[in-house]
Amino acid sequence: MEIQKEAAEIVERFAAQELAVEPAHLSASELAAIIDHTLLSPDATPNAFENLCAEAREYGFASVCVQPYYVALCVRALEGTGIPVCSTVGFPLGSTLPAVKAYEARQALKKGAREIDMVMNVGLLKVGGYAAVVDDIAAVVEVAHGADALCKVIIETALLTDEEKAAACLLIVEAGADYCKSSTGFAPGGATVRDVALMRAAVGKRAGVKAAGGIHSYEEAMMMVGAGATRIGASHGVEIVEGAP
Repeated sequence: MEIQKEAAEIVERFAAQELAVEPAHLSASELAAIIDHTLLSPDATPNAFENLCAEAREYGFASVCVQPYYVALCVRALEGTGIPVCSTVGFPLGSTLPAVKAYEARQALKKGAREIDMVMNVGLLKVGGYAAVVDDIAAVVEVAHGADALCKVIIETALLTDEEKAAACLLIVEAGADYCKSSTGFAPGGATVRDVALMRAAVGKRAGVKAAGGIHSYEEAMMMVGAGATRIGASHGVEIVEGAP
């Protein structure tokens, strides 16, 4: 109940303030350094992942984000660049058993992943199963941090009320994860400026905020950063960076 009350208070304060987001102004290289260059299409071929990594090398992206099967391929393709590979876990639905999520994360890390993007169990969140949600996240956080890797948690904002979004972010902080992330890209909607601002209001400086889903241009990315995003997840990373003035 404490989480529910705190979430309601965050939303009340947020709603009372006029949302006035000023776009950030980053250079192409500065922006590339916070973009997770992403390829999660179910029909993507090995050649597509090779191309993804070639683009990451050329533009200096923060990471490449892929599903676990392609982690090893991307690690080899990025060897010597310092660009980490990010692996999804429990993707895209989030209702995988906690032990399976932890196992999946462990296997991805063994293959060389240095960041994990896991999906929260949204159904549990919506019925107030907060302790179970924290345990689910914490199991993956423990595995990731044990390997000196980051853990980001996808909350799927398009499926949540404002109170649920705030509660999800509070639970992510409680579980010790490094980032809250807006979307998988597989739900009815992706990142919005308002949701990113609400997520930042919920976590404050205690965690990063990753805006993902439907970001296609430099201008859209700059609005997300202006709203409080510290990472951008995008499959259009090249297009976004090349749009920089």
